[in-house]
Amino acid sequence: MTSTVKVDNVQKTSDSSNIIKKCGTTTTIGSGASNPIVVDGSAVTIGRCGGTVALASGASQTGFGREGSVDWQTGSIKTTTFTAVSGEGYFVDTSSGGVTVNLPAGTAGAIVAFADYTRTFGNNPLTITPNGSNKIGGVAASGSLTVNGQSATFVFVDATEGWINVQETQTSQTGTQQFICATGGTVSTTPTCKIHTFTGPGTFSVAAIAAVCAPTRNNVSYMVVAGGGSGAAAGAGGGGAGGFREFKAPLTPYTASPLNGNPGGTSITVTATSFPIAVGGGGASAVSPNPCAAKIGNAGTASTFSTVTSAGGGAGRYDGAGASCGAGGSGGGSGWNSPTASSGNTPPVSPPQGQNGGTVPSPTAGPMRGGGGGGGAGAVGGTTTSNVSGSGGAGVSTEISGSSVQRAGGGGGGGNVTAWSTPKGAGGAGGGGQGGGVGDPAGSSGSAGTVNTGGGGGGSCSSNACATSGAGGSGIVVIRYKFQ
Repeated sequence: MTSTVKVDNVQKTSDSSNIIKKCGTTTTIGSGASNPIVVDGSAVTIGRCGGTVALASGASQTGFGREGSVDWQTGSIKTTTFTAVSGEGYFVDTSSGGVTVNLPAGTAGAIVAFADYTRTFGNNPLTITPNGSNKIGGVAASGSLTVNGQSATFVFVDATEGWINVQETQTSQTGTQQFICATGGTVSTTPTCKIHTFTGPGTFSVAAIAAVCAPTRNNVSYMVVAGGGSGAAAGAGGGGAGGFREFKAPLTPYTASPLNGNPGGTSITVTATSFPIAVGGGGASAVSPNPCAAKIGNAGTASTFSTVTSAGGGAGRYDGAGASCGAGGSGGGSGWNSPTASSGNTPPVSPPQGQNGGTVPSPTAGPMRGGGGGGGAGAVGGTTTSNVSGSGGAGVSTEISGSSVQRAGGGGGGGNVTAWSTPKGAGGAGGGGQGGGVGDPAGSSGSAGTVNTGGGGGGSCSSNACATSGAGGSGIVVIRYKFQ
């Protein structure tokens, strides 16, 4: 008959410690860390069909052998000469120079593996050196991995062939860059776009471009506004606004200005490089030492991004100064006795970067001796009438910087005759400075264009011996692209 032994615990006689203990659903075999357990038989089965055999946390195993795999040493990236250990795989960084690995002494079944951590084996190879007289692929000499992204696994077979490469790749799969990655300027974000704003010189540095949906995702939106021109001194023209150029890329949602150059303008598709940014300054003020020695204004300075340059605003003109001296992104306003307008959009681009300055129609005698308004990006400068100097031309609005902002307004013309009730010219919407007026509480000097709008400065009044015209406002560059 079959015998059955029924117990809960089996204990040692010497100290009553448990050899086998049954507690609930768990059965423990063994009496402590210092007491090995030996299971001796021609065949030993551990576990059951459908069950799990687990190695305790922190425990190690020996004698089970390997099945063609290695333990990758992710916590120790190799950058200098090292000696490999059988059963281990290594990530090797050769970005700073070649690296040599010394193989362990060959024993049958030994296995090692190597992978290009920085995908630079093609420039700086990994040299693999066998131990003593061991061979690699039947040759008693070093070998090399020389392809970017290469990885290889070696198994030691026998003394005849030594280490044999049993698995190799020569390409390395990397993550696919989805969008542009760049730095530079002041960076802000919308839910889907990044905006880089430059209010002074800088660099737009593109570290990576999109590999998906290229080149569309690498086509950026931009706005480039130059510095505005200053007004002229003594009853003369307002400064022209700095040139205004914009391009709205297909993937960047916002409301662009009427000067959006898509389609028909200059498209910029960036590459992984650095783009110097130039932000133009406004033209300096002009001063009239006395009523008979008036000065023309000063042109603004150009702004640049990649292949796009916006011209500085034209200088406000005085009296008989030629129209060409007031040409620019937008033209400066005419001085009295100057019925010819100064040209905007100079040099010409499409869409136009600005408009012409305002004029002072003949005859110029009597009250018609104030200055014309400087041209703006969206409108020509105002013409002097019988009782008011010309207003600056209006700028244009765009949401490229995250909210709707109007920029590149022209400067107002300066007043001349004390009898005028409202002789000064208003500054154009978008940063244009107003002209100076006789007896005006704001003073007879022209007001400066607003910084980082490219606004033109206002002309000054002629009745004050030390009247100063308004300086032009500095420019701005904004770059916008989709980043998620």
